[in-house]
Amino acid sequence: MNHDVYQMVKDFKSKYPMTIAWRLKAHCKVVENFLNPDEEVKFAFAAQKNDNPLDIITTYVVVLTNKRILLATKRVFFGYFYTSITPDLFNDLKVRMGIIWGKVIIDTMKEKVILSNVQREALDVIETQVSDYMMQEKQRYASFKN
Repeated sequence: MNHDVYQMVKDFKSKYPMTIAWRLKAHCKVVENFLNPDEEVKFAFAAQKNDNPLDIITTYVVVLTNKRILLATKRVFFGYFYTSITPDLFNDLKVRMGIIWGKVIIDTMKEKVILSNVQREALDVIETQVSDYMMQEKQRYASFKN
């Protein structure tokens, strides 16, 4: 299945241009390499993965599929960083709005993923997408487990 993650992220960035994000095409390629053939991309966006509003070089692409949340960044010289969050590891979601940008905090059993420098108007959309997605997936996961 052909996933056009880059187009979804580009659409997000054009709708919310104040979100700080760089090198989107390279980051999207990393995510696309890890997508399984049976995975369907539901939503994608870009943000900085850090807690420092002045650190603007750690852009990540975040993708919600029908099975998990994927986070990826392509390093400038070589390599990449990639994280997969499955529904069973998801704990909570927090949204914080500041004067200029906002943060989305995905709390998992192992870590807190802080996505910052997101345009304020995008916070509601991201919260709705991630919350709805996780509620559905957690219910499906619980039914598989029983």
